[in-house]
Amino acid sequence: MAVLRFEWGGLLLVGLLASGCSQAPEEQPDTMIDLQTVASGPRIQADELDGAIARQPGNASLYARRAAFRLDAGQIDAALRDINQALVFDDAPGQFYFTKARALRAQGFIKPALAAADEAARRGYASPELNLLVGETHLASRRYQDALDQLDRVLQQEPDLAAALFYKGLAFEGLQDTTQALDYLRAALARSPRAPEILHQLAFLLNANRQPERAADYAARGLKLEPTNGALWFDYGRQFELRNQPDSARRVYARTVQLDSTYYQADYQLGLNAYQSRQYATAVPHLQRALRRAPALPEARAMLGESLESLGRWAEATDQYRLLLAANPGNRHWRYKVWKVGNRSRGVIVNETPRPAPIEAIEPLILRRPGL
Repeated sequence: MAVLRFEWGGLLLVGLLASGCSQAPEEQPDTMIDLQTVASGPRIQADELDGAIARQPGNASLYARRAAFRLDAGQIDAALRDINQALVFDDAPGQFYFTKARALRAQGFIKPALAAADEAARRGYASPELNLLVGETHLASRRYQDALDQLDRVLQQEPDLAAALFYKGLAFEGLQDTTQALDYLRAALARSPRAPEILHQLAFLLNANRQPERAADYAARGLKLEPTNGALWFDYGRQFELRNQPDSARRVYARTVQLDSTYYQADYQLGLNAYQSRQYATAVPHLQRALRRAPALPEARAMLGESLESLGRWAEATDQYRLLLAANPGNRHWRYKVWKVGNRSRGVIVNETPRPAPIEAIEPLILRRPGL
């Protein structure tokens, strides 16, 4: 999981970005970004409020302050409990609802986060932070135009805010406007040149648009800043793949998996390459790990089933074919595979020798003499 950090008015904004897949796992990132704030000091500051709250257990502001500190420290559940308690004592301040929106968004609850943000605005709370949160949340739910509307409001107030420029680049990427996406991502990088996540997204997008030489530059720059970043290692491996250097790509993908076992795209590529080379025993563990993280990976389950079948692991192959048939109930190929390999798993050898074609009656050839 890659981490995006931006400094803004003393606040450290962090976006967690997971890359997903559609037709090929490296081609379409999943722009679900969890925006939260983290620091070492806020945890101590939250603890220091415990005594004050014990002395004034009905003070809503103390609970709200502790919620904000806990949120900054990454203690999301505790922060949400505190802000809910603050709202029990006083449900008027819009700032409280903004803190609640941040906590809900950090937990991945998009609709409740937007509802809390709307309530914050309705109660008079207005700030670039609120618009940024709403814009990022719309981006996470793939409502790209709504995200752009909110991010434009942020940039009217803070024209050089790297986070807003970055998210706007992702929104244009979601709208498949590559030119605008690259422009905004480069603008974000100019304002935050040491953000590995921006470098990753630039490399990712350039690879997806078959510009591996330029992608390699951004990936290499990112790896100098963060040598253990799995996403950047994958980007670097992908550019080798696109430049028809498969051995180098495999070495880098293996390094990616070593550094980040959750980065299923690298496992997918390693499994795909091994399957295409008929190295089925090598392909199986990579495809299994990739499918545990992303069950809908294109062709991965079919490759896994066929690899297991080729290795004579009939029962495991049958399980994969059953899953494929359940997802494609009208598919005759997977139905046949379930029947055939399922029988093999029970020790029944299926005779697949084709029957001879029936002999059709041929009319006798009648030779006629010329003139008859």
